[in-house]
Amino acid sequence: MELADHASLVNVTLLNSLIVIIVVLIHHESLVRLSGILESLHHTRTRHFRLVVAVFGILIAHTIQVWLFASVYYFMHHAEGWGELAGNFSGAFIDAVYFSYTTFTTLGYGDIEPLGALRYLTGIEALAGLVLITWSASFLYMEMQRYWPTR
Repeated sequence: MELADHASLVNVTLLNSLIVIIVVLIHHESLVRLSGILESLHHTRTRHFRLVVAVFGILIAHTIQVWLFASVYYFMHHAEGWGELAGNFSGAFIDAVYFSYTTFTTLGYGDIEPLGALRYLTGIEALAGLVLITWSASFLYMEMQRYWPTR
């Protein structure tokens, strides 16, 4: 491996690590704040509304995370030396958002293909998405246990 390849690998690793740290912190902070909001909805009238608030709060958090990954894809695609997105990709930001949603959710249609160093971010986004979606599911399950009466 040449020195330039090592430098590129270090840069990709640092960028990937930074984005994962940011999305995990966003998710943690979202769940902490959401817990506080749900706790304040303890009145009888709003009791059944809590889970709806929880679901929408989690959807908003995941959307922010996906758009953050999309921003990095967009930057990497348009910058030199980071790789590119090929296939059904026009270079528009909304295409990067679409690609990020399919990667984050591990759906992966395959109509857009990552090339070069950008491929590493797709792998880490799929892994992070799986972990964060599972974390959200666990959070919702705990909220359902707490607020829904047992039969």
